[in-house]
Amino acid sequence: MTTIGRILARYTAWVWGLLRVLGIWGPFAIAFADSALLGMPVDAMVATYVYQDRKRMLFYVIMASLGSVLGSVPLYLIGYAGGEKVLRKRISEERFQQIHRSFERHEFWALMFPGMLPPPMPFKIFVLGAAVFEMRFRDFAAAIFAGRFVRFLVLSLLVLWFGPRIVGLMGNLLRRHLAWAIGAIAGGLLVWLLMRRSRKRKDQTSA
Repeated sequence: MTTIGRILARYTAWVWGLLRVLGIWGPFAIAFADSALLGMPVDAMVATYVYQDRKRMLFYVIMASLGSVLGSVPLYLIGYAGGEKVLRKRISEERFQQIHRSFERHEFWALMFPGMLPPPMPFKIFVLGAAVFEMRFRDFAAAIFAGRFVRFLVLSLLVLWFGPRIVGLMGNLLRRHLAWAIGAIAGGLLVWLLMRRSRKRKDQTSA
């Protein structure tokens, strides 16, 4: 085993040891750490919890979603305290303007969409952008919770149907076809929004 392999093995063992101590609150803690600190294997952890304790599936999904929301608060505060400079250093000017326009059009969806996708989606950039572009905290928290809830719920259902190996398969697939995945999700949600608007118009016409 290489040096990097040993480090990863020890790190994984340490994480699992910590989760055993935390018990059912593990998904909340790991999701909090994933959002607040460096990236953590949150999908694998949530999937394992759900697979080993199916009765608490919804509880684990909610806890992981709440952990992501609270873990994103420090970055949100940094953004309000002057995060525009930090954001501009991390991304190009073109990318900065693109994210800005997406928040101007519909800030809730601009944050929820990235929240639904697992790595390598650079979600922290969108969290920072939400604060830089002055998104209200209530909407900020709701968008992250909604995005993460969809992500962890779909993940949990897939794990219960196909088994834990689906986590690795999905991760590799998204890394290779991230643009297609984003396009498919955005397209599906666009269709849903259009259908919702048409229903409202019909209701208004009938009224």
